[in-house]
Amino acid sequence: MSRILVTGGAGFIGSHVAEALIEASHTVAVLDNLSSGRRENLPKESRFFEVDVTDKEELEKVFSELKPEIVDHHAAQISVNRSVREPCFDAGQNILGTINLLEASARHGVKRFIFASTGGALYGDAPSISSNEDTPVIPLAPYGIAKASAEHYIRFFWNEHGIKPLVLRYANVYGPRQDPHGEAGVVAIFSLKALSGEGCVIYGTGDQTRDFVYVKDVARANLAAVDGKPGTYNIGTGIETSINKLFSEFEKLEGSLKVSHDAARPGEVFRSVLDVSRAGNDLCWQPQVNLSDGIRQTYTWFKEKIR
Repeated sequence: MSRILVTGGAGFIGSHVAEALIEASHTVAVLDNLSSGRRENLPKESRFFEVDVTDKEELEKVFSELKPEIVDHHAAQISVNRSVREPCFDAGQNILGTINLLEASARHGVKRFIFASTGGALYGDAPSISSNEDTPVIPLAPYGIAKASAEHYIRFFWNEHGIKPLVLRYANVYGPRQDPHGEAGVVAIFSLKALSGEGCVIYGTGDQTRDFVYVKDVARANLAAVDGKPGTYNIGTGIETSINKLFSEFEKLEGSLKVSHDAARPGEVFRSVLDVSRAGNDLCWQPQVNLSDGIRQTYTWFKEKIR
């Protein structure tokens, strides 16, 4: 079993990852600045450090004390829209923060660096709709540009310092604990709107598509990465789902819902779905939760939390 530092482990995805690692008997510490993460998400069995990845001095203290063998990096600025509005802030968090962690990892003998990257935002409007890991990287927004840059730095530290990289390019992750008040996470937003009786807003025509992957499947991918073959892997379902189709899943649960349309958001791709065959072949990982079941489980979680 390994000593693992999960950055962003109080957040939506990171907290599920930390839980999965603990359930597999790994020793887990969480590092999070709580800007979007919540203490209530922290697994009880984890040790917590309230530290920002841009704070090099505090990171050094954490690494000196913990001596982690693996870093699982989920701390990030996650809003595509904010990256468009504030590219310098996005780069500071998502590029410089990653470099800070890599430098600390090199100084303290970290063996493996698992990185939460992005699929749809990285590939952009790819010529081939089902994007594999060799699809050219053509991000449309600073968020994707920063993730691509971070990937390059991770490979540099592999060549220079021998830190094995596992880059996981996520599709659109959804599930319990996702923030319905942020700009990311249409499933969480629709869940809250449906439960409150407010109308759901669909940006653009609703014909835009995404690959929606359930958060516990993503946590399982991180668990597979602990001992898996170094490399870059798409983590999704391989199924293209339109926003209109997604909305219809909520109507199956709640009945007829109010809906309105607004202008498409800048910097967002129109169609996106990931080829996940490499993760199946090299990590022995496959998604297990289909969209209907995942939405029902997510909706039930929000329903219990709100009511």
